[in-house]
Amino acid sequence: MLDYKFQIARFARCSAMATVAAFSFAAQAQETESEKEVEEIIVEATRSGRLVQDEPIRVEVIVREEIEEKMLMTPGNISMLVAETGGLRVQVTSPALGSSNVRVRGLEGRYTQLLADGLPLYGGTGGIGLLQIAPTDLGQVEVIKGAASALYGSSALGGVINLVSRRPTDEAQAELLLNATTRDGQDFTGYAATPLGGGFSASLTGGLHRQSRQDLDGDGWIDMPGYNRATVRPRFYWESESGAKAFLTLGAMTEDRRGGTLPGLTVPDGTAFRQDQDSRRYDIGLAAEIPIAGLGKLHVRGSAVTQDHRHRFGAVIENDQHDTLLGEVSISGGSAGTTWVAGAAVQGDDFASKTFPAFDYRYTAPGLFAQIEQDIKADLTLAGSARVDFHSDFGTKFSPRVSLLYKPGRWTIRASGGRGFFAPTPFVDEIEAAGLSRLEPLTGLKAEVADTGSLDVSYSIGSTELNASLFASNANNALRLQTLPSGSGVRLVNVKGATRTSGIELLARQRFGSFSITGSYVHIRATEPNDAGTGRQRIARTPRHTGGLVAMWEEEGKGRVGFEAYYTGRQRLDDNPYRTRSKAYVEMGILGEIVVGKARLFLNAENLLNVRQTKTDPLLLPARAADGRWTVDAWAPTDGFVLNGGIRLLFGGE
Repeated sequence: MLDYKFQIARFARCSAMATVAAFSFAAQAQETESEKEVEEIIVEATRSGRLVQDEPIRVEVIVREEIEEKMLMTPGNISMLVAETGGLRVQVTSPALGSSNVRVRGLEGRYTQLLADGLPLYGGTGGIGLLQIAPTDLGQVEVIKGAASALYGSSALGGVINLVSRRPTDEAQAELLLNATTRDGQDFTGYAATPLGGGFSASLTGGLHRQSRQDLDGDGWIDMPGYNRATVRPRFYWESESGAKAFLTLGAMTEDRRGGTLPGLTVPDGTAFRQDQDSRRYDIGLAAEIPIAGLGKLHVRGSAVTQDHRHRFGAVIENDQHDTLLGEVSISGGSAGTTWVAGAAVQGDDFASKTFPAFDYRYTAPGLFAQIEQDIKADLTLAGSARVDFHSDFGTKFSPRVSLLYKPGRWTIRASGGRGFFAPTPFVDEIEAAGLSRLEPLTGLKAEVADTGSLDVSYSIGSTELNASLFASNANNALRLQTLPSGSGVRLVNVKGATRTSGIELLARQRFGSFSITGSYVHIRATEPNDAGTGRQRIARTPRHTGGLVAMWEEEGKGRVGFEAYYTGRQRLDDNPYRTRSKAYVEMGILGEIVVGKARLFLNAENLLNVRQTKTDPLLLPARAADGRWTVDAWAPTDGFVLNGGIRLLFGGE
């Protein structure tokens, strides 16, 4: 813990000049009568029901306007939506299938909990999950960075991304979107919502998505996997005059994804190597809220997810099923500047492999949790939360979190620190990409544990918004893949020593009427014990410097035009025979949309500079790796320049 505090202090000193520079412009800004009012956004992920600006825990909210912009760029998935949020990095885990996860401030992607309306409806989807969620029906996205196990248990060690659905309005409404790309991809999504009377309403979302497989460098290996996917999700809402609410959702998804070698072509050892994944997922979720006179509100939440996968790794076929369960009951209340919630939950995570049953596991974790937020003064709020989980395999785990909010004038200062844990599974990034066939059965592993902390300082005046965040984390017992002495397989071990990250996020946003410009910069220092057992090394695929610039003009009833540019610095690479450090690169894109009656016509150009990893080095390894992979890690885009366009049709009320 002393080392963890030292990291924050050390990085605060190193970053002082950058922070002062970020706020120097704000100190000179002058308030105008046209100052924009703060939008009233209620955050769901923190359970408190407070407005986003009054939350002691910093929650970044992506609102519907921003969701619509990203929806026109990638209508079939949410990867770009989260990738362009500062401190979040979408990391490709399998170039063969295009799978990816979300790393929060340098922490491993498996630590990030993905929720839908506060429920784990995407279960343990692994790296493909982000690519199977369309943004069509999202109302807002809430991001909590840092250990959130105090709120959501072991799956939220690194942070939480909560996808909040659009709520039906008093008028029926519908939306259709058709999109096509220059890489022979097509998307069709639809959304409809209507009131049903008697306090009931409903919505229905569905989509059809396809992509042809693409070998862009002509080496016989598929750089962009092909897929066919269909999704459907009905939702039902009820609200009584007494304030009682209920929400029910059902979901189904089917996808067949194809990668590896093209028919008739081979990898360097002269054999064909198909890499496919067929997925079937079904889920149900329920949330209810009932007022209790003189006390507060009773909350009930529950969900169940089942997923069947058929993986092909060359000649090996792996069939498995992954089930995720949640049941939770809590009571919340508040008065005189105090809000509180207390409850009990049970989470279940069940994996069964028909091919390699030695990796089967069944985790059950009942837990108790509580949270209290207290307004000390008009400008000072303290919050504390804690959770005790009684894990079936890893024993009792205590996860606390403490936060402070101080708002002197136009400044907003937040400080937060917490601890969380993660129950080990076989599915680190390399195994997601290569399968289980070359992995030794897991033995003697400890739960991964991390302490995280952050200090956030914001200043806003008129149409100017500035923010700086210092953050740090210490993770112990991190999992690492180790090659067996024979060189013919791998095993998972806990790293001896701490895995450390620290850094700074800077953000500046300025609005001029219909025009806005946003700049961001993230610096991350991430190190781990060296593979050789002495000293430390930078964590692979973690760029020290990233930055972005987004300019957007938008006017209601006319359309929008936008430009964006993102810089990614150099990264240390593991097990790459072509280079030990990646190249830095810049991605640029432009977006245009015009409104014609009920129709919105859009055209989007991504990666204008045609940055593509295979223009520098091959994806294919000269020989198969010990873990079974045939590709190097992806450190840059693999699809190059892509142009997409289509039409969006809106009907009824907005």
